[in-house]
Amino acid sequence: MKYVLVTGGVVSGLGKGVTASSIGLLLKSCGFRVTSIKIDPYLNTDAGTMSPFEHGEVFVLDDGGEVDLDLGNYERFLDITLTRDNNITTGKIYQYVINKERRGDYLGKTVQVVPHITDAIQEWIERAAKIPVDGKEGPADICVIELGGTIGDIESMPFIEALGQFSYRVGPGNFCLVHVSLVPVLNVVGEQKTKPTQHSVRGLRGLGLTPNILACRSTMALDDNVKLKLSQFCHVPAENIVTLYDVPNIWHIPLLLRDQKAHEAILKGLNLLGIASKPDLTEWTARTKVYDMLHEPVKIVMVGKYIGLKDSYLSVLKALLHASVGCRKKLIVEWVEASHLEDITAKEDPETYKAAWNHLKGADGILVPGGFGDRGVQGKIHAAKYARESKVPFLGICLGMQIAVIEYARSVLGLHYANTEEFDPQTSNPCVIFMPEGSKTHMGGTMRLGSRRTYFKVPDCKSAKLYGDANFVDERHRHRYEVNPDMISKLEAAGLSFVGRDETGRRMEIVELPSHPYFIGVQFHPEFKSRPGKPSALFSGLIAASCGQLELFLNKSDHVSNGVANGVNTGKANLKVWQNGNCFKSANGSLNGLYSNGNGVHH
Repeated sequence: MKYVLVTGGVVSGLGKGVTASSIGLLLKSCGFRVTSIKIDPYLNTDAGTMSPFEHGEVFVLDDGGEVDLDLGNYERFLDITLTRDNNITTGKIYQYVINKERRGDYLGKTVQVVPHITDAIQEWIERAAKIPVDGKEGPADICVIELGGTIGDIESMPFIEALGQFSYRVGPGNFCLVHVSLVPVLNVVGEQKTKPTQHSVRGLRGLGLTPNILACRSTMALDDNVKLKLSQFCHVPAENIVTLYDVPNIWHIPLLLRDQKAHEAILKGLNLLGIASKPDLTEWTARTKVYDMLHEPVKIVMVGKYIGLKDSYLSVLKALLHASVGCRKKLIVEWVEASHLEDITAKEDPETYKAAWNHLKGADGILVPGGFGDRGVQGKIHAAKYARESKVPFLGICLGMQIAVIEYARSVLGLHYANTEEFDPQTSNPCVIFMPEGSKTHMGGTMRLGSRRTYFKVPDCKSAKLYGDANFVDERHRHRYEVNPDMISKLEAAGLSFVGRDETGRRMEIVELPSHPYFIGVQFHPEFKSRPGKPSALFSGLIAASCGQLELFLNKSDHVSNGVANGVNTGKANLKVWQNGNCFKSANGSLNGLYSNGNGVHH
């Protein structure tokens, strides 16, 4: 096993996740099998209990792991399926060591950070690196490890020490360190300044790690004299210093690395240069060109409560981008704070209220994503009502599906006090109830999580057609509440159709309004399995419907999404695969918006 470690210096938010993903993609294009590990130095066991405002979205894996959003980036770039063990946190490591101590595994020794914590980190890395993630048997050839945070952070010190020991143990021919740093340009003098990177590398070397490659973030390509200066003071060969300058979108980053021969420097450090093939990024390059040339717009309004931090809906945004590029449309996202659509805002701030409704009424399509807490729920209900009555294409995800059901019960069934037990435990008409197997005392890891199977009960529904006339589909979940099965008969009698259910038939997974051009709600999160060439079926349906092309889209003989990516099973011997070649991935600059001077989406 070979290891590539990606660290960051000077400031946070440089885009280490994008760099690590791009390196992985580049190495994969050279013919190697690649896996990824993300190290997060925070004390939380996982990301499940964090507010999206704290750390961006919580990404959910097939095995139910609630992890850092960087793992979503790895999965999308590399088209792999990671596990919860591919995300290491300080909380996990300390819990692991303390459990061993309680069992008596340390034979009465004093348990210390060195060697016990550092040994546990190394053991975890080696164990996680061997887990197959690409559908093939056996471990990958190369593991790309990203260390979160910035060099010098006190939280990451045990990991730095462990990785220093690890690099020595596996040997120089099996370990390559890529350090991502900032080379700022001062507007006053217009000069690229190397001192921050010099100090960062000095600090890294003082902690026992020496970088093999410098990846320098800057607004423009580094001057040759700047590279020579960095080479002299950081003890890194000039040919091993690459520039990651601002680009229109991050699809350019792997191409940027390839053009600067970063793969050769990495493979040389890993003693793999002799067996590597020439990087084949033909398909990736074609996607990048297509995406850059899109100009015909499609406007989607996102009605949410975390719009202050766009990373809160990162996977949703990427899935929209995948689908819009697949339909050859330029995505325009209008962000609407859900509470701004509510009556109380009309009284307190009429201008904001009016602006929010103007955005909503100008939408080609409306999307209500998942969320927790009652803030903005009434606004989301208003959005669902507007989409239903105005025949505007609508997709509700998780809570978005639940509020669509509540709105229908109130408006069509006349149950004016219909609600969810999450926000009104005493409601007389509970449309959404707490799941019996859930925990009301412990929050972390107690939801219905991970990949679950949904069976289509109505074969000719829009959802089944979008999934390629599938019998069932496997998608990822993250919820504590579900649509009340005792309400289903009334709702269906009034026109709603619960077309997808779990294996028991009592848990509702997909709801449609047959009389509407495109009104779909899903309990699962289809955005988590969207891939560059395999956009999520339901997001593709939303974009196609928003462009007025849904029937044409559904009638295409080759519209069927890839079975592996979307967990589809048709029950037929031959599964058709998406063939139009246009369904490409997009992204939002960097995970923190620093890699590009735009994020591919116009707000």
